[in-house]
Amino acid sequence: MSKDKITIKNMELSGRIIMPPIATYKCDDFGIITDDVCKYYEERAKNSNISLIIIEHNYVSLQGKVNKKQMSIADDTCIEGHKKLVNSIHKNGVKVVLQLNHAGSATSTKITGMAVVAPSPIDHPGIKNDGKIEELSYEQIKNIINDFKLAALRAKKAGYDGIEIHSAHGYLLNQFYSPLTNKRNDNYGGNLKNRLLIHMEIIREVRSVVGNDYPIFLRLGASDYMNGGNTISDGVEAAKLLEAEGIDLFDISGGMCRYTRNDCSNIGYFQDASKAIKKEVSSPVILTGGITTLKEVEDLLKANVSDLIGIGRELLKNPRWEM
Repeated sequence: MSKDKITIKNMELSGRIIMPPIATYKCDDFGIITDDVCKYYEERAKNSNISLIIIEHNYVSLQGKVNKKQMSIADDTCIEGHKKLVNSIHKNGVKVVLQLNHAGSATSTKITGMAVVAPSPIDHPGIKNDGKIEELSYEQIKNIINDFKLAALRAKKAGYDGIEIHSAHGYLLNQFYSPLTNKRNDNYGGNLKNRLLIHMEIIREVRSVVGNDYPIFLRLGASDYMNGGNTISDGVEAAKLLEAEGIDLFDISGGMCRYTRNDCSNIGYFQDASKAIKKEVSSPVILTGGITTLKEVEDLLKANVSDLIGIGRELLKNPRWEM
């Protein structure tokens, strides 16, 4: 089953195993792609099991940067480096998607030199900030939406086969989605649909510049797995709403719990969420988390908990995994 082809909009994948986004922080201090970055991804693109690589999170604006060496798609000077990265992957017959992100309150003034912003001026439940958190104004929200739109256009110009919007692991869009971090009482807070409004507006703006055939993925921190946070039922409803707005694939991961679960370390430990979402949407679903062998991949695909399987840490450690 892992070698079955699958088509997402105008992208055909040769199999069901993908490399999910894992930050390498190998760029220079301005987020420009280095030769080391290209070599790292090219080695993994040579793996005959891999049909798609989703490149690690790129900041869409300086205020959304989370690490000194994080990759950038925040301005046009980044495009040339991304073209080199895309070519190093494409020449091995592997598709490549770029993940777009804004850190929100998961960053610090020490990293960005700017104020730390979030949906609400409250502490991040999983990350200690170094100062005051400012609540985003309407104007700032509109600027962030535009930043995602421009970043997506740059990604397409660089040759990426699609883009992925990051709303997981406690970053800004996940902060809007989660009731743990979104305490707003305007159109961007309150009920689930309001908490997803910024996502919907980003999807519409991105679609307006990339076209109808270009794949738009979304990494969804479906459940926070924390008291008072989003539940799997919320994740199902969120996926249905976001699919209606034009999301072509859901990459399922954790929310405020980030990319692991304290209550579960089983193989494919987000499969309770991916399975529930897969039942309710027609878009393909990716499952990652604790999957280490080809047999585990095949077993999960047979169990119908997702359409694709992400192998992350094992490929990080060994580009020749299971070859």
